[in-house]
Amino acid sequence: MQKLQVQGVHHITLTGADRQTSIDFWEGVLGMPFIFDQPNLDDADEGHLYFDPGDGRLITIFTNESRKPEHRRTPTGPGCVHHLAFNVSRASFAQIAGRLEERGIGHSGVKDRGFMDSIYFKDPLGLLIELATYKFEPPTGCTHADVMIEAHLIRVDRGDSHIQEVHLADAIERLVARGQRSLSDDRSPRNPY
Repeated sequence: MQKLQVQGVHHITLTGADRQTSIDFWEGVLGMPFIFDQPNLDDADEGHLYFDPGDGRLITIFTNESRKPEHRRTPTGPGCVHHLAFNVSRASFAQIAGRLEERGIGHSGVKDRGFMDSIYFKDPLGLLIELATYKFEPPTGCTHADVMIEAHLIRVDRGDSHIQEVHLADAIERLVARGQRSLSDDRSPRNPY
């Protein structure tokens, strides 16, 4: 028996309300270009809108003009989607609260997650959306996941409850030491002062 090895998210499809609500939110609030539009090939009564969340992957929305937005929170029980999280730059993150407030959209305020900062709010249909920004950049040749797993190992070894910035900094140092060659025989920390 072998795994069915995945290599990333291809797309996420959500059930939306009417077409314009989807365009106004996904492109008009979150800035995702509206890149493709066709009928839902499994249901002729629905449209199928495609948006680019910024990495070339896709968020797609099934729309139907008879469905209207309901702002109550979507179900969060087993098997349900709790929230969708999207990456934003640190510069954009600093603007999120004010830009949501300009639209009258309630939000959580900044939440410090140790390795990232987040703000949460609901879309027009009640789905919880998270906009997040990492507190670190991975070293060249590494991914955010590489840093996260190394920081996790450091955190567990130290008996800490959750990843903090010190774990990230130490993880990045380890990854650079393993992945970047040096002419020095001794790469240990020093104080030249």
